[in-house]
Amino acid sequence: MGSRSLTRAAQARQHIAREAARILAESSSRNFLQAKRKAAQQLGISDARNLPGNDEIEQALMDYQRLFRSHVQPRHLRQLRKTAAEGMRFLEHFAPRLVGPVLEGTADQHSEVNLHLFADQVEQVGAFLSERGIPSELGERRLRMAGGEYVRMPEFRFLAGEVAVALTVFSGPGARQPPLSPVTGRPMRRAALREVETLLDASDDGPAGPDSG
Repeated sequence: MGSRSLTRAAQARQHIAREAARILAESSSRNFLQAKRKAAQQLGISDARNLPGNDEIEQALMDYQRLFRSHVQPRHLRQLRKTAAEGMRFLEHFAPRLVGPVLEGTADQHSEVNLHLFADQVEQVGAFLSERGIPSELGERRLRMAGGEYVRMPEFRFLAGEVAVALTVFSGPGARQPPLSPVTGRPMRRAALREVETLLDASDDGPAGPDSG
């Protein structure tokens, strides 16, 4: 393949990534695969080899938010992080960790707060919420673990004001092993309360972004 073909392929990937980012920003979805396929279809690009990686789409989404949502997205992100911090203090018995778009900095008004909790038994989390008068729904979240296997983890969902909160519960052997990120394919980054508070402190001085730790 010549340099001109490589350039065309790179341009196609960039165009798809930008359009996929726009699609994600204007919807409540964070389905990167669906977004890039839809973007490719809308742009008339049929070669699957031109599809960008999820990390490229995430970067394009950050760029889109900085360009077109800089007046609202940081405010939504900060509110979600405040809700996360409050929830983590409330759930401290279960060693909560923040994950996903709220941690990485791409969350917006459509996003939920996703916390990973650790308990000997899933029922402990349900009882904790019930005893404190918090109505919740129990469901599942499909996660990919190291080695490529998929597992279904129990998840409690409820509303904290107007913010949706999802508590994914890890129990038993290997509970501390993080699942793989759907964006990078590497172990998912988890943040403790102290890190989230640091992010909130930093957002007082400027646009919020992911912590480097």
